Amino acid sequence: MKIWAIADLHLSFGVPNKKMDVFGERWANHSERIEAHWREVVSEEDLVLIAGDISWALHLEDAAVDLKWIANLPGTKVISKGNHDLWWKSMSKLQTILPPRIHLIYNNSFSYQGVTIGGTRLWDHLDNDFGKYIEYRKAPENVNVHIKTHTKEDELHDTKIYKGELERLKMSLTCLDPSAHTRIAMIHYPPIGSIIRDTEVTKILEQYKINFCVYGHLHNLKRDAPVNCIHNGITYICTSCDFLDFHPYLIQ
Repeated sequence: MKIWAIADLHLSFGVPNKKMDVFGERWANHSERIEAHWREVVSEEDLVLIAGDISWALHLEDAAVDLKWIANLPGTKVISKGNHDLWWKSMSKLQTILPPRIHLIYNNSFSYQGVTIGGTRLWDHLDNDFGKYIEYRKAPENVNVHIKTHTKEDELHDTKIYKGELERLKMSLTCLDPSAHTRIAMIHYPPIGSIIRDTEVTKILEQYKINFCVYGHLHNLKRDAPVNCIHNGITYICTSCDFLDFHPYLIQ
């Protein structure tokens, strides 16, 4: 069994008016490219991790179309929540549309053939900024872009959400299988910054003896962006699909 990861699929089969090609030629036919590269390397016995921003859908029934597309690809899939996954509801509601061979990380863990996986969405944190490594582009006229502000109220709001996500992370990692030989955390937002140093997240991951942490969220990254590193024994890997040229990343 091999372990692969690819995040930020931003699928829109259920809401075809939200195609990613509005963000430039790089995203043209991106779902077709993901599928082609996926089928080239992933076998049925493999494990594939998708750390958030799975679907543009707002409603479960629209997201179901995208999840079915993922389910039809090879491998056992594990998915976690991203900031754009507004369709993501309670576990009981999610289970009603979840196809076979897709497993959720949401205040829980999933174990498979000696691999145990936990995680959470996380949130923005100023210490984890990659701004100087992002190629900012003018947004298309028909796309509404939320401009991040940093007022005192914004910072208090973000801090509250961030602290709550740290608790969710601990809750999930507490559920990891102690007998597993490989321990993985799936996190959507970056858990570490461009300057490699301890963060509240890295300390938690070390406490739970994580081997690999995969994350996404970052787009339009420059090729020299220091998004992958090993810090205190944990391998951190950015798996945003456009950074990977829409190829699944081989973890192990």
